[in-house]
Amino acid sequence: MEQENNVVEASRATISRMPAYLRYLRDERERGVEYISSSFVAKEMDVSAILVRKDFALVSSNPGKPRLGFEIGHLIHDIEKFLGYDTKTDAVVVGAGGLGSAFLGYEGFKNYGMNVVAAFDINKKLVGKKIADKPVYDTATLADFIREKGIKIGIITVPKAAAQHVCDVMVSAGVKAVWNFAPLLLSVPEGVELKNEDLAASLALLSSKLVANGALKE
Repeated sequence: MEQENNVVEASRATISRMPAYLRYLRDERERGVEYISSSFVAKEMDVSAILVRKDFALVSSNPGKPRLGFEIGHLIHDIEKFLGYDTKTDAVVVGAGGLGSAFLGYEGFKNYGMNVVAAFDINKKLVGKKIADKPVYDTATLADFIREKGIKIGIITVPKAAAQHVCDVMVSAGVKAVWNFAPLLLSVPEGVELKNEDLAASLALLSSKLVANGALKE
């Protein structure tokens, strides 16, 4: 089956499991492991071995070997290709405050195919400086930078009031995927991928589970 069809057929749940598989397989490869069974992966991921085999079959042509399992190097290559991690995609961050600075300083994104190259902000105290060796530019130059550098991913960490405008500028300049951390559900035209992250909702979910488990008391 061609990878393009795999991407279409893969469910959101399947795609969301792939990075966890990849981390585990990379760790095992670092330990010198060459083959691994679906049961070992299933135990680590807390899912069934049948589900693991189905997931691997969807993204990989590696059928596994009797009594040995799946070849880890082959699986890593296939999962990286499926997720697009085998090619680096440049990204920019708009909003160079606390959260934006964290993105600039996190080198781990490179392991997942994303290279954050610069940040943009309206704060004159930040513009012209570097954070984690990444330049901070004036937001007024955002569109030109995106066009000139062919940027395809935009990360938004600005206040709510500015988020949709920043998103519109990114999209009009050529960005094809937006990762939004502003507390606002953004809208994008067809053909542009959007992921809204709601940190408050995630915290509320954790807090509610603590209450339900009796860990938080009045």
